[in-house]
Amino acid sequence: MALNGNSCCWIQERLLSGKGSVFPNPIHRPSATILPCKSTALSFSSSLQLQGVAADRKQRSSFVQAPAIRCVVGSLTKTQGLRFAVVVARFNEIVTKQLLEGALDTFSKYAVNEEDIDVVWVPGCFEIGIVAERLGKSQKYHAILCIGAVIRGDTSHYDAVANSAASGVLSAGLNSGVPCIFGVLTCDNMDQALNRAGGKSGNKGADCALTAIEMASLFEHHLK
Repeated sequence: MALNGNSCCWIQERLLSGKGSVFPNPIHRPSATILPCKSTALSFSSSLQLQGVAADRKQRSSFVQAPAIRCVVGSLTKTQGLRFAVVVARFNEIVTKQLLEGALDTFSKYAVNEEDIDVVWVPGCFEIGIVAERLGKSQKYHAILCIGAVIRGDTSHYDAVANSAASGVLSAGLNSGVPCIFGVLTCDNMDQALNRAGGKSGNKGADCALTAIEMASLFEHHLK
């Protein structure tokens, strides 16, 4: 709104005289009541979303805890009636003999009868696989433990034997349907091998015997 000179003087007089407000009283209109329609809609939508999330979580929780899910595992105590074969490589016998002793000692501690264990010696690790497969296919044993030691030398012969031994044991288990446990050490030197055959790193023959017991129990009691 534009003001002329007379209007400015009049405003100054009103302010100096203290006679009240310069502007006329505002028009009082009744305040409109604003209904929270949108807010209600948002609240209702949020409530539905929260209920949906809660239901989804409850559904997932009930799925995880469903009684239909069953976990099976082999036992280390149910060894009665289980039969084992141990295939041992004669090469590096100073190592493999100690691995065999560790395995036999573990079988004894877990109540496997001596008459339920057969030990088969082979020339080297390369021959382990075919013998393990033949023993598995005989259906006389519940698990085959394969023991050997391959130590790195100056040539690539180490890689060929180590890879062949690993693939041979794997194929024996797959082809026979009987667990074949890989207990072949692959070490850079003799000290590493001896440390793992009863030295400061334990006895891997004993460890593999435990694996053989568990797998034999799993197949016999749960996967037949």
